[in-house]
Amino acid sequence: MNTFVHRKMALERRRSAAVTLTVCRDDTRSAIVVTRRSASLRAHSRQWALPGGRRDQGETAIEGALRELHEEVGLIATPDDVLGVLDDYATRSGYVITPVVVWTDKDWRELTPNPDEVELVKPFSFKELAREDSPNLQKIEESDGEVLSMNFHDDCIYAPTGAMLYQFREVAMFGRHTRVAHFDQPMFAWR
Repeated sequence: MNTFVHRKMALERRRSAAVTLTVCRDDTRSAIVVTRRSASLRAHSRQWALPGGRRDQGETAIEGALRELHEEVGLIATPDDVLGVLDDYATRSGYVITPVVVWTDKDWRELTPNPDEVELVKPFSFKELAREDSPNLQKIEESDGEVLSMNFHDDCIYAPTGAMLYQFREVAMFGRHTRVAHFDQPMFAWR
């Protein structure tokens, strides 16, 4: 099935999720909060992700994102901390994720990961986000689209998270109008 048809079907199913691109700080810099999902999770265990998850019935994307941010890393943010949203991203597993951009003066080192969901919290610094060797695009046989990943220290963060980080970088850091919904995910994330 081609990428466009897949995305259209995912939008029609509308299992809604929301994530936060949360900008925190430490002593010297601002960074986006990235988590490594717990090894005990059924889906996408040990993958890099933004804090977030399924939206509750009747919940807006912003409400869901802020609730998940608190549940996963213990950060209480309010709608006043929200700068805006990025483009929805339809996943291969049938979710439509709305990325909510949150800015806070909280130090990322003070976050408290929920061990049932989060193995590790790590900052994705703006310097790391602006690396010239990112993004990486890879063509795979199983898709008409290219798989996008962002370099992260000595690892990679794949779409959808990588695509959202890339769009944030292009829009917020470089002022470039950029769309990312056409980038695909690696096959290990299709479930």
